[in-house]
Amino acid sequence: QVQFVESGGGLVQPGGSLRLSCAASGDILGISTMGWYRRAPGKRRNLVAWMHSSGSAYYDASVKGRVTISRDNAKNTVYLHINNLKPEDTAIYYCNELGRTDWGQGTQVTVSS
Repeated sequence: QVQFVESGGGLVQPGGSLRLSCAASGDILGISTMGWYRRAPGKRRNLVAWMHSSGSAYYDASVKGRVTISRDNAKNTVYLHINNLKPEDTAIYYCNELGRTDWGQGTQVTVSS
């Protein structure tokens, strides 16, 4: 199975932006739907955005309008652009093929002044 490694997180001030990357160990062309999830401190992991191979995308209400998911099949990478970051965006962010329950290390995003 293809494995994913997330990167791009960090400490950002409120209102800032980040681009998270999800590098796959193999070809993602055959993966129908990729998603970005996050787990805030003390909370469950939630799906925040997903993208189908057709290009259609879904965004959770908590991030809609501030987040864009994209995938570059040639680079086997999925991205998550987050704008206007808020303290409540603080979480570990993970990417995965929808339906899988094995997880990588994720990338920590901390929004604080």
